[in-house]
Amino acid sequence: MAHAAFIAGDWGTSQLRLYLCDAANNVLETRVARGAAAARGEHEKVLDGEIAAWENSCGALHVVLCGMIGSSIGWVQAPYLPAPADPRGLAAACVSLRAGRVRIVPGVSCRNRLAAPDVMRGEETQILGALVLDPRLCVGRHLFCMPGTHTKWVVVRDGAITEFLTAPTGEIFDLLSKHSVMVRDGADERAMNDMAFDAALQRVSTQPGVELLHRIFEVRSRRLLSELPADDAASYMSGLLIGSDVAGAARLFADETRGNTVHLIAAPGLVHAYSKALRAFGLTPGVIDGGSASIAGLGEIFRLSQTAGAQRAAG
Repeated sequence: MAHAAFIAGDWGTSQLRLYLCDAANNVLETRVARGAAAARGEHEKVLDGEIAAWENSCGALHVVLCGMIGSSIGWVQAPYLPAPADPRGLAAACVSLRAGRVRIVPGVSCRNRLAAPDVMRGEETQILGALVLDPRLCVGRHLFCMPGTHTKWVVVRDGAITEFLTAPTGEIFDLLSKHSVMVRDGADERAMNDMAFDAALQRVSTQPGVELLHRIFEVRSRRLLSELPADDAASYMSGLLIGSDVAGAARLFADETRGNTVHLIAAPGLVHAYSKALRAFGLTPGVIDGGSASIAGLGEIFRLSQTAGAQRAAG
């Protein structure tokens, strides 16, 4: 593996995904290890153990990490770069460790469209990767949706993250499914049903201005009155939550959705759900794989860092 150039790592709360990459950002090998929370206080040890075989074969390699490894539960606390944040700004603001051999990507902060403070950590690298994967997104104004535990709606203008809004859609679904009587009593909330999801989406799309709190209890009442099978309750709740998320974002970001396309960066399951919701509100999903975006973004940070280092050496 003499052609390996660097190691990219997406280190989230629950999982570390490492990629051995060549200079063209092609993935040669992958490894999966403990997340930032489980590795608390042992992040260096975990990293060294996972990359030892690669470095034995290839020599010392540069490592670029993003995600919760740069948070309060990570190796070091990387700063939040205030928006607007562009690729060069993100690369320059990386936390440098081990004489520059390890770099941790910063998060991004902003004042969102509701005039509240907002933060992201990890998503900025995926946005950067999306710009690398599709350079057309570097020009003009675009709206990205990044579904997950904390869904991000991100405005990118001429290649820079200018603002974003966080909706804890996934976290609320998890809480209602596991810690309330709304969804079901002890059944498996992971079995999803498209028909129930679509029915809830239709409920939201016919009255998009209704507050989410005024809808949630109907999941329980429909179950109790035999209008909704218990096994479909989670799917119906998911449709209400995701539909409300998309409906609210469509109103708040009306200027950014005039072209109708919203760029989804996510894993396949969430792409499926959010694509349905976007179409229900007349929007067209443009899909970018989340894993590919992370790798492309980390590779771009590595490239920009190497270029800046070479320029400093020459100057």
